[in-house]
Amino acid sequence: MLAIRKLAILCLALASMPLAAQTPAAKPAAEILPFDATEKTLPNGLKVIIVPTGFPNIVSLYINVQTGSRNEVEPGKSGFAHFFEHMMFRGTEKFPNEKYQEIMTKSGARTNANTWDDRTIYHMTFAKEDLETMLMVEADRFENLDYSVEDFKTEARAVLGEYNKNSANPISKLFEVQRDSAYDQHTYKHTTMGFLEDIEDMPNQFEYSKLFFDRWYRPEYTTIIVAGDVDAARAIPLVEKYWGGWERGSFKTEIPVEPAPKGPEYAHVPWETATLPWVSVGFHAPAFQGSEKEYAAMDTLLSLWFGPTSELYKKLVQQEQIVDTFGASYNPRIDPTLATIIARLKKPEDAVYVRDQILATVATARTTAVESDELADAISNARYQFVRGLDNTESIATVLAEFAQYERAYGTINRLYAAMISLTPADLQNVARTYLTDERMIVTTLSHQPLAEGIAQQPRLASFVPASSQSAGEEIRFITQKSVLPQINMKLQFDVGSAHDPAGKEGLARLAASMIAGAGSKSMRIDEINQALFPMAGTFGAQVDREMTTFTGRIHTDNWKSFLDIVLDQLMEPGLRAEDFQRLKDAQKNALVQDLRANNDEELGKERLQWMVFRGTPYGHPVVGTEAGIDAITIDDVRDFVTRHYSRGNLTVGLAGNAPDALVTHLRRELGTLPGGNTPSPTVAARAPQAVEVEIIDKSTRAVAISLGFPIAVTRSHPDFAALSVARAWLGEHRSSMSHLYKRIREVRGMNYGNYAYIEAFPGGMFTMTPNANVARRAQIFEIWIRPVVPENPHMALRIAIHELQKLVESGLTAEQFETAREYLMKNVYVLTSDQNRQIGYALDSEFYGIPEYTQFMRSALSKLTVDDVNRAVKKHLQWKNLFVVVIADDATGLKQALVSDQFSPIKYDAEKPAALLEEDQIIGARKLNIPASRVTITPVENVFAK
Repeated sequence: MLAIRKLAILCLALASMPLAAQTPAAKPAAEILPFDATEKTLPNGLKVIIVPTGFPNIVSLYINVQTGSRNEVEPGKSGFAHFFEHMMFRGTEKFPNEKYQEIMTKSGARTNANTWDDRTIYHMTFAKEDLETMLMVEADRFENLDYSVEDFKTEARAVLGEYNKNSANPISKLFEVQRDSAYDQHTYKHTTMGFLEDIEDMPNQFEYSKLFFDRWYRPEYTTIIVAGDVDAARAIPLVEKYWGGWERGSFKTEIPVEPAPKGPEYAHVPWETATLPWVSVGFHAPAFQGSEKEYAAMDTLLSLWFGPTSELYKKLVQQEQIVDTFGASYNPRIDPTLATIIARLKKPEDAVYVRDQILATVATARTTAVESDELADAISNARYQFVRGLDNTESIATVLAEFAQYERAYGTINRLYAAMISLTPADLQNVARTYLTDERMIVTTLSHQPLAEGIAQQPRLASFVPASSQSAGEEIRFITQKSVLPQINMKLQFDVGSAHDPAGKEGLARLAASMIAGAGSKSMRIDEINQALFPMAGTFGAQVDREMTTFTGRIHTDNWKSFLDIVLDQLMEPGLRAEDFQRLKDAQKNALVQDLRANNDEELGKERLQWMVFRGTPYGHPVVGTEAGIDAITIDDVRDFVTRHYSRGNLTVGLAGNAPDALVTHLRRELGTLPGGNTPSPTVAARAPQAVEVEIIDKSTRAVAISLGFPIAVTRSHPDFAALSVARAWLGEHRSSMSHLYKRIREVRGMNYGNYAYIEAFPGGMFTMTPNANVARRAQIFEIWIRPVVPENPHMALRIAIHELQKLVESGLTAEQFETAREYLMKNVYVLTSDQNRQIGYALDSEFYGIPEYTQFMRSALSKLTVDDVNRAVKKHLQWKNLFVVVIADDATGLKQALVSDQFSPIKYDAEKPAALLEEDQIIGARKLNIPASRVTITPVENVFAK
């Protein structure tokens, strides 16, 4: 009976089948269904298709009537095509329902029916010896259906019950409202069930039901498909015997033509009971009949841009995890129909964002052609799925019956298959430009709770056109810093990083970059590359962060041409050899398991703090990946990642030094052959801590490393960045004795090596004095890093850090402290950009953040600051009550007990200390952190970043 069904039409389209008239046709050289079909049209207009499938003993009889809800043209009379799907099982005078069911039972037959917009299909599968009986019984009910007024009214109530059942399904109601909004004149305005008011009135339409049946249940609208263990020479005479006397009808009608759409349209379905919200974006799309190539192009386009392998699916479902159901629906129809992208959201507040992500992808599909290999893969996938599903007679008959609604011809699928295999990327882009337009758009939503503001106002698609939609010859973004120095620094920065790792493949971005910079090209192995670069002292390396991958090349201006010939081949034509892949994959896993987890408690704590803040988001794993993620990566994953993300739209080139114009021209030409398109920026919603949340990593270690912090809204583009930088520098400048925390924890108390504060991510901080460029991020955290303390003092060290943070927030900086920190930063900014490589790196970061050149930007902002500006920013963005804390310790259980019990933290000194300090120790040691046991988690170190 009627249900919301999703046909694998893409698969069905790939049946390259032979066409025959009364005699079998010659088999084509390449065929998907290796059957000899026979076709015949009887004098009364009935079409017969016989398909011997080779499966023994079984026959499937499918009867397709070219009558669906499309034919319901009279106002107030919707739903009758589906109604007769029910009534046809009421029987005839010769074979009433009970007798009909008895025959089916004795035959061991499976029988059912379904209705859609353009057709109704009745089908049964049975033992081959019962073919004549089935043809006889079915012919009788199609010609002589008989039912009483009482039967009619009873079944009408059953149809209303089915409508009520379906109306309890949000998706059914959403599609019903979508169609009602999308169409004005055409009968696709109502679903197959019909309008509710018509269904409710159906018991009063007995006489009309007879008229409807008489009009449409006629041989000229019917196709009989007999498939299975069958011989055409026997089957066709049986059809003629029982169906040949069925009289042809004369009724014809004009289906209303839908006027040109004038969208965008919006409709909302308020749902009375609790349910997850839905967002759908539909477009008036081409019909199937007469437009097979456009249909094939649109269907394939939707699969590539919105299917389960698409970037948007990965982003919304797997990476951001804000959508749990996502896909596209586009079923073939006789007349222009709707292509719909639909998503079920986890939270109503994400509705506008998800809609806009869909629209942005639509805009990209209009401006960016898919790659030829992507298209080939889609066709290949569909072909093999089709073959895999055709393992029984019923499946084969289903394929044929679905396409019999058009021209009642066996060759329909052949034409669609021919259209499919002839598709080019330009064909897909053309249908996107023609049909995916604002005027053709219908946005429909459903929710129980209110949706995000702005959902009812539809933005224009043009507002989402990506900057990277340039043609192959369009300019790539270049940032140049000319100097007389003969050394050239080149940075190729792609806007993709570990935040774009697919779920379950964490570490892919880094491994992909390693395979470019640390493996060979197609023409040279890595040892040959190293040998070639040696005499010119050229280097080429990669750095991967959350949102960017930066390849840095350094070469003397004398050798730039030879250098680029080598390293650009690594990027444009990577070798991707199995031996390099395994070597670099092993090295990356060792970097995680050995270098980070086993050998570097301090960096491990900092990475784990990032995980606590960004858990469940694209930032929620280290750049290096996870154990399970690295293990799962294949060389094909690397190839796909490089192809998809190393594109022109993602690329910015930085050049510093004495780079000749010919070098720039060379880069533009070579890099201009990269694929088009860009990768959407990740959406990162940080998790705010509730009170103090602690994770203790249980590890055998001589010292205890501590990191604590919380998310902040400040990045370099924020108006408070300079002010917060002053407070951060005073509180805890990295590796500097001017740090207040350094003084209070190390210098005065001698508790550890160093204590610093950050408002920007600083990976690898224990190895460097100044932060690296090209780690720009859209989401940042405030962090305090307490470098290892002895096992007796972690509780006290944590209390001191929180105590000093509280004093900063509550009291702010003095005028003197402010001036000292500001003057330090005014000059330190020159240190940060002291060499050519850092200068071009910071220039790329400024491009990322949309700010001026960094030294100018910071000095200008710092010069305008007052102490009040700084203290106001501190109160706005910093706090001490709600913290994430990561501690790496040997006695995890003992430390948890100390934290939960809030026991006093004693501290012992080897030398005499001032009375004021000892008094302060008593106050801080007794400070209540109020951490309940439920907010302290102990994690064995071997489980950290395991998956």
